[in-house]
Amino acid sequence: MQDVAVIEDPAAAEASLDPMRTRLLAELAEPGSATMLAARVGLARQKVNYHLRTLERHGLVELVEERRKGNVTERVLQATAASYVISPTALAAVQPDPSRSPDRLSARWLLALASRLVRDVGLLITASAKARKRVATFAVDGEVRFASAADRAAFAEELAGAVTALVAKYHDESAPGGRPHRIVVAVHPSVDAAPKES
Repeated sequence: MQDVAVIEDPAAAEASLDPMRTRLLAELAEPGSATMLAARVGLARQKVNYHLRTLERHGLVELVEERRKGNVTERVLQATAASYVISPTALAAVQPDPSRSPDRLSARWLLALASRLVRDVGLLITASAKARKRVATFAVDGEVRFASAADRAAFAEELAGAVTALVAKYHDESAPGGRPHRIVVAVHPSVDAAPKES
């Protein structure tokens, strides 16, 4: 099972967004059969089987074992990943495009950049899995608390200068065999992801 799988196919994305199928994917972090799942989710086994066949057809679950029980063969399935990300490629005609309005201070532009990042890294993961190679990536994640808007603006200016200097230092347009790499640096307010108590 992968940690994260990227869904690029529109039909697979649609299948994964059904609330019951999403619940079944979560339940199948550990292998299970339709009978076991039916008891957990409160659906008839036949309906669970219908959802599982759909998920299996789209590569979101896979067969891990078949058990013979009398005249019946019980199929044990498991999700192909612990979590899933739907790539903007699944919505190709309407996927965000950062080149439409490149405004460094726009939250919508940042979202378009993030969407492109998900799309590109998803495509790289898919290609690397087929080639059985790792993808060379690097990421930094952190949090900074600014005392004022002026400090935030000064930080953004310094960060832009530092990244520009690094790009100028290491970029070599004429390097034989060189490979371009995309750099995305983002600063946005932190979101409190802690669950709310009811």
